[in-house]
Amino acid sequence: MPRRPALKLLLILLMSPILSGCYLLQAAQGQMQIVARREPIPELLADPATPEALRKRLDYVAAAREFASRELGLPDNDSYRSYADVGRPFVVWNVFATPEFSVEPRRWCFPIAGCVGYRGYFNEERAEDYARGLRLGGDDTVVGGVAAYSTLGHFKDPVLNTMIGWSDAQLAATLFHELAHQVAYVPGDSEFNEAFATAVEEAGVARYAEAYLDPAAHAAWMKLRLQRREFIGLFSVARNDLDKVYDSKATDAEKREQKAARLTRLAADIKAMESSLGITTGYSAWVKQ
Repeated sequence: MPRRPALKLLLILLMSPILSGCYLLQAAQGQMQIVARREPIPELLADPATPEALRKRLDYVAAAREFASRELGLPDNDSYRSYADVGRPFVVWNVFATPEFSVEPRRWCFPIAGCVGYRGYFNEERAEDYARGLRLGGDDTVVGGVAAYSTLGHFKDPVLNTMIGWSDAQLAATLFHELAHQVAYVPGDSEFNEAFATAVEEAGVARYAEAYLDPAAHAAWMKLRLQRREFIGLFSVARNDLDKVYDSKATDAEKREQKAARLTRLAADIKAMESSLGITTGYSAWVKQ
């Protein structure tokens, strides 16, 4: 007899005519792969064959997970109480796209998440193939690997090998963030959903740090958060500038020229900020792509 998660996934797929058959198939296969590879964390901790490095990380995950429900009031369910090794560096690859002269992302609608500004694939080649098709149609696209994956609690999401190597603060933050989505999630309203989960995440890490984290580790995490906001500022300014270009009465050729010049300046701004902060990010590679 099929297991309950498989039945739930089948029902969701049957009610989703808006998605193509191939896309549905890869989504089903990817999700069921994760379901099949889940192992309860208590069993792994009790198993002498579990590598010591993994045991320490899972022990930390278990403590942070308990804190999430006990102290933060986040859902006390089976989410993030298991572990799965998917055998690759990212669990999914998201395709993002905009029309050539627009800063508004294309949106796709899904059974669980509602309408969002990305399309996820459990296989990198399929993601790149889909992005290539959009580019041939004139869109600007980017494909990004994602290490943390959530079904909003519908499938007892496990902690993944793709995230287990993160810092203590980042790992706890991700647990709090994803569990917050289970408390409040409005399908199709990514701005609200991310703002709410991020607020819970930051407040949760601050409380968790007081009791369990090395102050230096918490300070390092906060520093990274602040640095990320500085880079987001660069992107926000560039986005507004491009929006003005696209809304202008310039010809398409002139818009392309102005667009290229603005992206070149964005790349220079990113490089300068990386240099001033003494760090290396993935933003430069993204702009080059």
